[in-house]
Amino acid sequence: MTPMTSVNPTDIRLVVLDMAGTTVADGGLVERAFDAAARELGVEPGTDDHAAKLAHVRATMGESKISVFRHLFGDEDRARQANAAFEKAYGELVGDGLVAPVPGAREAVEELAADGRTVVLTTGFARVTQDAILDALGWRDLVPLTLCPADAGGRGRPCPDMVLEAFLRTKAADAVHQVAVVGDTSYDVLSGVRAGAGLVAGVRTGAHGDDAFREAGAGHVLDSVADLPALLRGAAGR
Repeated sequence: MTPMTSVNPTDIRLVVLDMAGTTVADGGLVERAFDAAARELGVEPGTDDHAAKLAHVRATMGESKISVFRHLFGDEDRARQANAAFEKAYGELVGDGLVAPVPGAREAVEELAADGRTVVLTTGFARVTQDAILDALGWRDLVPLTLCPADAGGRGRPCPDMVLEAFLRTKAADAVHQVAVVGDTSYDVLSGVRAGAGLVAGVRTGAHGDDAFREAGAGHVLDSVADLPALLRGAAGR
């Protein structure tokens, strides 16, 4: 996909940021929680089936987790069983203190807010898991709004729904070209492109890399979300 043409970064009023891999470092907890979900469904580690399913999980980082499990396990009941096991395992790992902010992430959010921009945090996890991460980091009051797929009618990335929900709920921007979307996966980028966001950027702290970002339509690729405030103040971005 051809990278979209970005607006003047200084015009951005609303910033929609992904969590895991973008603002939150979880050290591979998704794969560990997937193992728990796979066992729940009778998929044993070390088998070809497990390897194939894990490869799909890695490739679809950033997508709504229930959508991933629907693809992997077919019928809705098995998908929901796997998703529940995944969310339970991930929440327990978060509760054990195994998540941390990406270096400079909290400071970046605070800088963006100080510059007069509204920041919304989004995730492909369920609300219970998102809340566990926010609590573990002490981020409940960091931003005015956090969204998961259920908050936007059930569709997660790469659909544009959470970005558009943030636009509608916050009323921080007058048009979608005043919205920036930033994440560590091609699914984050696609969601921003499909929403018509004026600035869409990938960050190198998570699942995907430069080629995937550019192919999905990113106008910028940053080393970290910590670089975002400078970009939106008009500094050069890549």
